Amino acid sequence: MREIIDFFYPQDDKLRQLLIEHSEKVCRKALEIAAVSGLELDLTLVEEGAMLHDIGIFKCHAPDIFCNGTAPYITHGIIGGKLLREYGANHGLDLEKHARICERHTGSGLSVGDIKSQKLPLPERDFLPETPEEKLVCLADKFFSKSADQSEKSVEKIRKSMSRFSPETQKRFEELCQLFKLQA
Repeated sequence: MREIIDFFYPQDDKLRQLLIEHSEKVCRKALEIAAVSGLELDLTLVEEGAMLHDIGIFKCHAPDIFCNGTAPYITHGIIGGKLLREYGANHGLDLEKHARICERHTGSGLSVGDIKSQKLPLPERDFLPETPEEKLVCLADKFFSKSADQSEKSVEKIRKSMSRFSPETQKRFEELCQLFKLQA
């Protein structure tokens, strides 16, 4: 999947370096969680999905993390999904599962209720992880931020940061922790 990153991030600049560093951390964490989960998972999809989950950030406006695009940052997952579908169509690849990981990894997933109540600039539909692989990348992503301190967060620290969101969002995070047997 490096060729896809190379396609969208051809310059070896700070944004590419940040994307790869973050994605590699998410990938390692996802595989670590998978190893103790006891679940049957497509580990190749998990690895590839983790490496590509943030592919759309370059089109977003988040100068603190070197993103100089114009789209709101919250849209990076949908943008990434669209980019992967187009890339796949143009290169004879089926990247639908990867695109779904992009679209469904934000927060603990986003429901249509979240989108409406927070007035998010997203289509009014659910972007909730459904497959175990989507759920795993979504969960692993919570352990690392792309801004400020990029060290791994504890489950408790993630829980605390999730507390500013709706009870439904927090409940979905707890369900992910239970599914993958993560203890606080």
